[in-house]
Amino acid sequence: MTDTTAPTIPTLDDIEKARETIAGVARVTPMETSQFLAEVLGSPVHLKCENLQRTGAYKLRGAYNRLSMLTEEQRAAGVVAASAGNHAQGVALAARELGIPATIFTPVGVALPKLQATRHYGAEVVLRGHSVEEALSAAKDFAAHTGAVFIPPFDHPAVIAGQGTLGLEIVDQVPDVDTVVVPIGGGGVISGIAIAVKGLAERLGRTIRVIGVQAENAAAYPDSLDAGEPVTITTTPTIADGIAVARPGDLNFPIIRDLVDEIVTVSDDDVARALLVLLERAKLVVEAAGAVGVAAIMAGSVRDTGRTVVLLSGGNIDPLMMERIITRGLVAASRYIGIRIMLPDRPGQLARVAQVISDAGANVVEVLHTRHGQGLVISEVALDLSIEARGPDHAEEVIQRLHEAGFRPEQLLQTP
Repeated sequence: MTDTTAPTIPTLDDIEKARETIAGVARVTPMETSQFLAEVLGSPVHLKCENLQRTGAYKLRGAYNRLSMLTEEQRAAGVVAASAGNHAQGVALAARELGIPATIFTPVGVALPKLQATRHYGAEVVLRGHSVEEALSAAKDFAAHTGAVFIPPFDHPAVIAGQGTLGLEIVDQVPDVDTVVVPIGGGGVISGIAIAVKGLAERLGRTIRVIGVQAENAAAYPDSLDAGEPVTITTTPTIADGIAVARPGDLNFPIIRDLVDEIVTVSDDDVARALLVLLERAKLVVEAAGAVGVAAIMAGSVRDTGRTVVLLSGGNIDPLMMERIITRGLVAASRYIGIRIMLPDRPGQLARVAQVISDAGANVVEVLHTRHGQGLVISEVALDLSIEARGPDHAEEVIQRLHEAGFRPEQLLQTP
């Protein structure tokens, strides 16, 4: 069953009503401070920890608000959604809380923890296709044939209003906030937050800036804003897969165009560094899409305009992906480097190299010693080393020590 009502942009009043609706279901998540990020930005930085929300992301807010508006007839018919992660879990839990049957279509390659969590919340999960687009098509077909109500992830007034409750909490928790930094995929959460904080700022007679952050490999909004309408882009793989959306939402686009002050992009290396900082400094587990705001501050893409709140939008990260991202973050921060050294093929050379690295205070974590590489002469061996260092300056010191010892190290590009 498709929603035939004409979509209207939600108001601040709609968001305040949504807060009453979701009270007792969605948590008011903590607001933490970050001294490290404050030193980077030059002003106080607060972290809105929606990664600690039930289901591990903000999606529960919009899903519950939307489902709560269904008629008894619609509830009996059930709901259907398509998602590879957070939206699936949000809809599944909201449906369970309201006693509504839910069917979720996910791509075949969905991460196992997300699949298990969605089933745990009571939804029937159908694996279909190899992309979210294929799962989305299957979900809409299911809605058409069964009468189930399709629940979109971001492009619906009730969903936007539910996500906008975050904006109310942000102003409650940090009343003197000057800037709010928010991840953007399709645009649901930033739409709601922008309506909320801009509306509250107008009531208070002050200004609050809203900055959106997209992954540079999936940044549909800059092109769409240039074109003056939503356009579809070709995305390329990104670790921030939770915001890899090829086209802005039709309802979200005009809200973002009119209310969001700036949109910036970040690279995968920026995001990996941010995740590492959040783990080490803030002791917070955040998914890649949820860390793009922190990445933007660390990359210098957000300028200092006063007290800043950054939304950590989710924490649902596959442990295997986390391992890869941590490694990438270490590489991006020059704390994990790879080098190749060509050595004479005679005893003791490996021990000499190891001693130089040890004396420099670094640690060798992996060694490949071979006589069979291309370009080797018969009397040479290639030594590939993976080394732990303390950062860029220390990595440079290790390389310099090796040069001083008579070796010719070549730094390798690491691609975890």
